[in-house]
Amino acid sequence: MDFRQIIDHLDKKGKLLHVKSEVDCVHELAGIAKKYEGSDKAILFEHVKGKDFPVVIGLWWNREIIGTMFDIPGSEVPAFFGEACKKFKADPQLPVIIENAPCQEVISLKPDLNTLTVPVLALADGGPYFSNSVIIAKDPDTGVRNTSIHRCMIADKNRLGILMDVGRHLRSYYERAEQMGKPLEITINNGVDPAVYVCATLGGIGIDEDELGVASVIRNEPLKLSRSKTVNVEGIAEAQVVIEAKILPGIREPEGPFGEVSGYYATKDDRWVAEVTAITHRANPVMHTLLPGKEVWNTVGTTCEADILSKIQSQVGGIKNVHLPHGNCANYGCVVQMEPTRPGMGKNAMLAAFAAFPPLSMVTVVNSDVNIFDSEDVMRAITTRCDAAKDMILIPNAACHELNPATAFGFGTKIGFDCTVHFGEEARNQKISFLDVDLNQYHIE
Repeated sequence: MDFRQIIDHLDKKGKLLHVKSEVDCVHELAGIAKKYEGSDKAILFEHVKGKDFPVVIGLWWNREIIGTMFDIPGSEVPAFFGEACKKFKADPQLPVIIENAPCQEVISLKPDLNTLTVPVLALADGGPYFSNSVIIAKDPDTGVRNTSIHRCMIADKNRLGILMDVGRHLRSYYERAEQMGKPLEITINNGVDPAVYVCATLGGIGIDEDELGVASVIRNEPLKLSRSKTVNVEGIAEAQVVIEAKILPGIREPEGPFGEVSGYYATKDDRWVAEVTAITHRANPVMHTLLPGKEVWNTVGTTCEADILSKIQSQVGGIKNVHLPHGNCANYGCVVQMEPTRPGMGKNAMLAAFAAFPPLSMVTVVNSDVNIFDSEDVMRAITTRCDAAKDMILIPNAACHELNPATAFGFGTKIGFDCTVHFGEEARNQKISFLDVDLNQYHIE
């Protein structure tokens, strides 16, 4: 589906705000967006100072907005994505390459990134960032495509600084290409069908699988790709903007700081460099950006919860549901809801969750009478049902997420809280209940 069609769809459903005043791309745009973060409307900035293209933000900061983009209730989004992943694995639907792609209505072989609408978001950010563009690369050994999202800072008109996280497929591709002395060719796709964005963030897809096929499953038609002009990697044919580039071997240059998903700044350091070889785009593109915060937390939650749930259920009985709360930055903490049938199963559920989603630093396991989507209810379970001496476990010297500042850049301690009710203690842990009344039956002023 075309990105502009998605924007129009949200507008018709009352899920889009229009900022008609001219705003500055440096800090002001993000400052306005921050006031609305998490609301039930995305924002279209129609006039950005010194830029030709409008930009939209907030498509992923509320689950109801996400549901609207896929015409389903927000509460059903994780299961919907999880089911699409299962269907893809059972019957892969691969993308197709088309000619005369819409993303190539305008072609620049002398690219200048400064012509695009790319905001400087947080006050201490090192420059303008593509914070959510979809990167496509090919495995240098097998040719299998990978789709992922990595922050990209504009360093010059044809140069980007990129962070490639440890353990990600793009990092593996690059390291093998670098060993061969070759650059890794990529396309950076902005303004894509949200189904493509899902492909870039899903868990549970192997390095030998072309995850773009999941978008074909979601939309029930083959995803369309375009042949690039200067690299041997395809772009998303209906993207608003496609940047063709090569991540250079053996070169590191300063990148950062950047206000990251943790809510803290990632430090400036020498990181990987991409040389831009071409920019193609629609005649009148609408660009897409995000605030690193609720949008990332919702992305991780909606695309990974179903996968984590499925993996844990395959190992431990009695598992009811899984949630990646915003308060845990989604990546770093998980709440598992279960009804254990014998002692020790809560701890088994913890260990299964850590294995299912390696970025986790904390897992909390609760009974089914606890609302895992209510942080107060979860915290009450921690403080009233967890005996730290018996019910808390520590796993030191573990691989965590490198952007979590509580770790030594990805090396740290994982912690688990077993808040399931001890067997024989059910009466002491019976939650207070009240008569459920219908307020419509009363005269209340």
